[in-house]
Amino acid sequence: MLVELKSGETYNGHLVSCDNWMNLTLREVIQTSPEGDRFWRLPECYVRGNTIKYLRVPEEIIDMVKEDEHRQRQSGSRGGFGGFGGRGGRGDGRGRGGRGGGRGSERGGQGNASRGRGR
Repeated sequence: MLVELKSGETYNGHLVSCDNWMNLTLREVIQTSPEGDRFWRLPECYVRGNTIKYLRVPEEIIDMVKEDEHRQRQSGSRGGFGGFGGRGGRGDGRGRGGRGGGRGSERGGQGNASRGRGR
């Protein structure tokens, strides 16, 4: 994949890992200077997420992911998650026993007036 930084440098390599802050680890990297006239080969590099301007993922990788998602939908699998519908394993996975939202969603503005701290 290609990674362009805000500084203009580019890194082209194989993605090894990515975290929640978009920090990347790349292997077999070719680094290019902002002017595009110098190149370096690096065995591995770490790119801090907040310096990234642009990412380019090869089209064939995107197609592979789409095919995998389609296959998983066809087989009915949930991608390795538990066999119950939502958190807790009972009910319909919507919380509060599936009675709808809070604060008067289906009861004409009553909310939880009959329950609570007695106010």
